[in-house]
Amino acid sequence: MLSHAPGNSHLTPAMLTTTEILKKVRELEIKSKKITTDLFTGEYHSAFKGRGMSFKEVREYTAGDDIRFIDWNVSARFGHPFSKVFEEERELTVMLLIYISASSLFGTLHGTKRDIITEIAAVLSFSAVNNGDKIGVIFYSGEVEAYIPPKKGKQHALYIVRELLTKEPKHKGTQVSRALRLFNNITRQKSIAFVLSDFLDANYADALRVAARKHDIIGIKVYDKMDMELPKAGMMQVQDAEDGDTKWVDSNNEFIRHEYQQEFFRVTAYSTESFKKAGCDLLHLKTGDDYVRVLQRFFFSRNR
Repeated sequence: MLSHAPGNSHLTPAMLTTTEILKKVRELEIKSKKITTDLFTGEYHSAFKGRGMSFKEVREYTAGDDIRFIDWNVSARFGHPFSKVFEEERELTVMLLIYISASSLFGTLHGTKRDIITEIAAVLSFSAVNNGDKIGVIFYSGEVEAYIPPKKGKQHALYIVRELLTKEPKHKGTQVSRALRLFNNITRQKSIAFVLSDFLDANYADALRVAARKHDIIGIKVYDKMDMELPKAGMMQVQDAEDGDTKWVDSNNEFIRHEYQQEFFRVTAYSTESFKKAGCDLLHLKTGDDYVRVLQRFFFSRNR
């Protein structure tokens, strides 16, 4: 799939000065805090709190106890039934798996995919720290680019935002599976993971299914209108953002336009089916969409 077209202007992370970075960090902090305070207070908390339960103690069985929680070993030892008692884990660990491939710098409406992903990640980071949760990040492209261990606190969230704005890939391509495998290997306790990508990738269904057995995983597919549909603009010189290859394409050719769109639908169907089979949520978000509304609807749906 063609992932970049000339004429798309964007400041890459390397082009930002220190002053510009600090200014953008501050802007994202203010915007994220407002969104978190005005819209997500309560929604974030109730959408995820209580998802993890830890063992507390055993006590004698009483009428109404769930028989699934009977401790048969203790019951056998004392000659009458005992139940296991669990308590809600108040502290969550939230991980953001963020793709930073070259294709993330593409966007034709209201910013690039990278811009949207950065804002969403900032909002989720501040939502987590405001609720006393740990937040960490795995940056990936065709390889894992960087890992920020989960911690609490405002300063940690600000550090994550700075990294979101400045991290550049050293590798080409996008392999969601590598980020999922690292996440699953380094995270012992059940955690929440948001996977942010355009999912122009394949062969991650197995890694997703394995990670989903232990963790609560939510995918956020960010795409641009032109990922899905070529504009009718005659002969266009297009460039693959990953390998730099360029070619001329007749965007008025109906067969080319049809095949281009079908490839997008095929890739989208793979991601939708992969998340469905793994029992995970997948949100679809187009550049220019109101991501706040999309996230809010998702949080509300979790609370039903």
